[in-house]
Amino acid sequence: MEDRLLFEQRKNTIREMIYDENYIPLKLKEMAYLMDVPQKDREKLKEVLDALLVDGSVELTAKGKYIKPEKQNLIGTFTSHPRGFGFVTVEGEEDDIFIPEDYVNGAFHKDMVRIKVTKKYTSEGKRKEGVVLKVLERGTRSLVGTFQQNTSFGFVIPDDTHYGKDIFISKKNLNGAKQDDKVVVRLLNYGTERTKPEGEITEILGNVNDPATDVTSILKAYEIEEKFPKAVLKEAKAIPKEVVFDKSSKRADYRDLLTVTIDGEDARDLDDAITLQREQDGYLLGVHIADVSHYVTEGSPLDCEALKRGTSVYLADRVVPMLPRELSNGICSLNMGVDRLTLSCMMHIDKKGNVTDHSITEAIIRVDQRMSYNGVQAILSGENHPEGEREEIRELCFLMREAAAILKEKRRKRGAIDFDFPESKIVLDDKGYPIDIYPYERNTATDIIEDFMLLANETVAEDYFWQELPFVYRTHETPDLDKIKKLDTFIRNFGFYMKTGRENFHPKEIQKLLFSLEGEPEEALISRLALRSMKQAKYTTLNVGHFGLSTQYYTHFTSPIRRYPDLQIHRIIKENLHGELGRKRIEHYDQILPSVADQSSKLERRAQNAERDVEKLKKVEYMKEHLGEYYEGVISGVAAWGFFVELENTVEGMVPIQSLLDDYYIFDEQQYQLIGDHTGRVFTLGQKVNIIVDSADKGTKTIDFVLAEFYDEEEEDEPLLNDWMNDDEVDQLLQYYEKKNIGEL
Repeated sequence: MEDRLLFEQRKNTIREMIYDENYIPLKLKEMAYLMDVPQKDREKLKEVLDALLVDGSVELTAKGKYIKPEKQNLIGTFTSHPRGFGFVTVEGEEDDIFIPEDYVNGAFHKDMVRIKVTKKYTSEGKRKEGVVLKVLERGTRSLVGTFQQNTSFGFVIPDDTHYGKDIFISKKNLNGAKQDDKVVVRLLNYGTERTKPEGEITEILGNVNDPATDVTSILKAYEIEEKFPKAVLKEAKAIPKEVVFDKSSKRADYRDLLTVTIDGEDARDLDDAITLQREQDGYLLGVHIADVSHYVTEGSPLDCEALKRGTSVYLADRVVPMLPRELSNGICSLNMGVDRLTLSCMMHIDKKGNVTDHSITEAIIRVDQRMSYNGVQAILSGENHPEGEREEIRELCFLMREAAAILKEKRRKRGAIDFDFPESKIVLDDKGYPIDIYPYERNTATDIIEDFMLLANETVAEDYFWQELPFVYRTHETPDLDKIKKLDTFIRNFGFYMKTGRENFHPKEIQKLLFSLEGEPEEALISRLALRSMKQAKYTTLNVGHFGLSTQYYTHFTSPIRRYPDLQIHRIIKENLHGELGRKRIEHYDQILPSVADQSSKLERRAQNAERDVEKLKKVEYMKEHLGEYYEGVISGVAAWGFFVELENTVEGMVPIQSLLDDYYIFDEQQYQLIGDHTGRVFTLGQKVNIIVDSADKGTKTIDFVLAEFYDEEEEDEPLLNDWMNDDEVDQLLQYYEKKNIGEL
């Protein structure tokens, strides 16, 4: 792990040197002399420079000197479209660059490419266009798809529709694949304009009709491995099953404190516990977090695998944990009635929600009661519940609600933003088929835990920021003012506004907007657009604050069982507590933490995308069993090609414009309405409609509805695209399905 991180660090250092405005082009020998690289290490320097050449960060002149690439050439990631064209995302460019089909030049989906911009923005506002000059690095080595067999060969139809060509499989490379198997195929070549890509079947996942196979296919497509390597499992099984407490250690003993965990009923990896006591001037809140770093040491097989995974992945039918279950569900999980090691943050909080004093210490606890969100909610509602049989537990629940309300109000006053999008609960049968879907309701108990965890994360982040030690922060940058102004222009069409004239845009403006939207027809759409106007939260070593939470200090400290950054900072905290953070260790962390933060951010997004794909798939599977059935819903979005309807069960589908048979409808972009040209009939946001489920396509993970008044059971299927839709509208429609999901802050 360390070698790889150091390699990336060296790449960044040399890249920065070459990009410096005072840099004079140098040959390898000249650079080695300048950097005082010994003869024996020059091969390592060449490896770094070769890697920079491969990813296009630097170029080599005819005289063998390393230079920054020419300005007119850009480097980015190619996103392919099924119809042959594509887009290149370039860091620093506001919009993607369009690549026409004739100028793709062999680029494959996810490839890193060098391009040249051939057209700037036009007067009509269309995006830049370019041509692919060179494929620098292939982004796809293998992919997942459905196998189709011919007499002596076969094809794999990729699950990901970005790959517009089937993969040819010769007879010698079939490796036992049968018709309609879901398979993993390794690409042997990427094809040409006239020939298909060719591949070899490396793994058979199961039959296409098995619901578990579909989920496994999504995991494979994202290269998320379920099985742990043998060395990792061996290390996990060797870890003791019980805690042996050495009373001579400096661990604080909190086993006498009344301690509870609060999680979902089906949770198995319990990494946080709570203690709370009333004090004369406020409260003493203890947030006790599983001491995972006690068992997972730096550089061990467990640690390397955890870094490789980055996070646990929570899917409808399974969990892919970051750590083996011997740890995540066993010795690290804060299970009821057993001793567990923790890293505990004890906070004295006054009656206004301010932390007046705190300590972070290694500790040992014993959970008195495992509680569930529903159980706590029942107790707070005055209902009898098995979790509240003890009077002191019931009293603790009310005390937690009281303290959490103070913390929430403090965050509200400073401008913290709370996007309250309904989450889906998908219930599966024992074979993996969805049998029910309903909105997962937040309640007071979920808010209590969130309020306490947020405070602990802020407290730890502020402590280590002022100690000026290497650290990993959870940051959320201020949004680009141009995007905020575009949002403001849009919402004024609906009678809403924000103050955007200031130099520093404050999160309170978003907070006030969301508050004014509550209960309005436009709430769902504008809330989503507001979220999209902001940047994505990520892990960084530089503390730039968290815009969404309206705080200068924030980290992820509370979930080391399922998130690698939490585990990483636990190590730093413990070394600091033990007085072991000397100059060498600080230099070590300065070197590795940037790569740890960057990799963790990327793996987090990968997990989120996989989770969303599985959710979309299960919703399609569910609605496929309800074709022809009647539902009531609300219009949640309107576009030139139709409108989207969200049902009470959180399922969303599209009513295509060509299915509106009573008129020719025109899209009003300003008001987000479809208006009948002759009848004047209007379809607008928030409007209630009655629909029939018309189709559900697992391949595209899309659902189509038809208004009940236009539904004809005997009518043949209509083509998806209307005669009056132009190519741009067709492209927008296809891209909507690919990009309509939103990410967390």
